[in-house]
Amino acid sequence: MNFLRKAVVASLSAAWLFAGAIVHAEVVIVLNSGEGSISLIDKAKMEEIKRVPIGKEPHHLMATPDDKFLIVANAASNDLVLLDPVTGDIKKRIDKISDPYQVGFSPDRKWFVSVSNRLDRVDIYNGADFSLVKRIPTAKVPSHVAFDAKSTMALVTMQDSDELVGIDLATQSVKWRMKTGKMPAGVWMTPDDKYALVGMTGEDYVEVIDWRTQKLVKKIVTGKGAHNFLAMGDGRRILVTNRVSNTVNIIDQTTLTVVDTIPVPGGPDCMELTRDGKQLWVTSRWIKKVTVVDMDSKKIIKQIPVGKSPHGIYFASHAARK
Repeated sequence: MNFLRKAVVASLSAAWLFAGAIVHAEVVIVLNSGEGSISLIDKAKMEEIKRVPIGKEPHHLMATPDDKFLIVANAASNDLVLLDPVTGDIKKRIDKISDPYQVGFSPDRKWFVSVSNRLDRVDIYNGADFSLVKRIPTAKVPSHVAFDAKSTMALVTMQDSDELVGIDLATQSVKWRMKTGKMPAGVWMTPDDKYALVGMTGEDYVEVIDWRTQKLVKKIVTGKGAHNFLAMGDGRRILVTNRVSNTVNIIDQTTLTVVDTIPVPGGPDCMELTRDGKQLWVTSRWIKKVTVVDMDSKKIIKQIPVGKSPHGIYFASHAARK
């Protein structure tokens, strides 16, 4: 009897441990902007676990500054959804956030900026309680936002007006605007805060801009449809997706040159990189898949079917955001 009881206890313990492993498996969160859902993917197995309705047109996401929640911006639902960043479970909704297409906190956490792509304006909210502070009319189709390290400026691209706009955060007003190439989208600040890098979705290059003087310094030739950026975590290199060329470039921010090119099919858009830098996960926007790339060989490991028009992507064990 003692032997049998021990065997049963051992079996139950193993079952509980196995169940716990399933519950705590790391999840990749993907926004399916064309069908208003999120795909939750088992990161280790590279398989979609489930698909959950989230709201209308979820495009971009970001972690809160304390990493407690993952914010999903539902542009057409006019709200933010806060998820558990590890499990993807819905924890809270924040209503009355008008047309949040792309969003970001200023580095000092004082301001939460929402880029209203559909309504041609930038909304500034209190970073602590999401209360509206100011609505700023802009040119056509504001797209992406980046901040200087001192939280004095928000730089916003105007996709259909071919402009980069500097917004003074203290006065919540447009301080300057400058012309760019066609369809500027992703905007990225270099680690030394010296330059803004802007992806030209209507061109085949990234513009290097001295944002303090509003001068074009250089054009980094990438691929057609240069769109969005992601840090590689080493303080030096960043990734940029090229939607039309179906490639991802690695850019050295010190030399301001392309140092490598990775083929990624299906209109690569947003990215996430594992903490060890070994896997790059990319939303292939036009083919309803997430593409996983081995960064050593630059070869595709797997393509995972998800929902329509996958856009933002996140997992908790990502590389540093610098």
